[in-house]
Amino acid sequence: MTYEEFRERGSFSLEDLLAFAYGNLVENRPEGFDARLPAPPFLMMDRILTITHDGRQGRIVAEQDIRLDAWYFQCHFSGDPIQPGCLCVDAVWQLLGFYCVWRGALGAGRALGCQNVSFNGQIRPYNRCVRYEVDIRRFSQLKDSGSSVVIGDAKVFVDNELITEINKAQSGVFSGIVYPDYPKHSRNSTGGIIRS
Repeated sequence: MTYEEFRERGSFSLEDLLAFAYGNLVENRPEGFDARLPAPPFLMMDRILTITHDGRQGRIVAEQDIRLDAWYFQCHFSGDPIQPGCLCVDAVWQLLGFYCVWRGALGAGRALGCQNVSFNGQIRPYNRCVRYEVDIRRFSQLKDSGSSVVIGDAKVFVDNELITEINKAQSGVFSGIVYPDYPKHSRNSTGGIIRS
């Protein structure tokens, strides 16, 4: 699809998300379009049902199908398989970063934090579907650096039961931070404070 079509889409299939993760979704990527979603098995959604914006606010609803043989059930924990709660938080960060790029941010995405997380349930191997509902509180593009930051509140449901709430989750998209020549030692091969 073209960059213009990407920016106008209101939903994305698993095929679309995989293509985005591997850098093949957008044919005419503008310079600096470096963002990716994590590839499987760390991609934490199977589809984005809706993605909308209204000024600086918006909404994303996405789903993840639960698989009996998911990698995390094999190791977390032996004899007591459960999806780690931190993966729900990471899914929200992934969705927020995708939202930034969908809104026109150029660069690569990074999780920036969240204020509160509360867990009231769990995801087990025989659950069927996790739904992420993310309300965008504020999306900002920083003119000087070209960076973007988004803040959202999320609710996570498993088989329609609310199990997690995440307040003021934040992700950003920053230019000049990708490390495409891994494992070579190069300019971005070490971490630290992001200066963008």
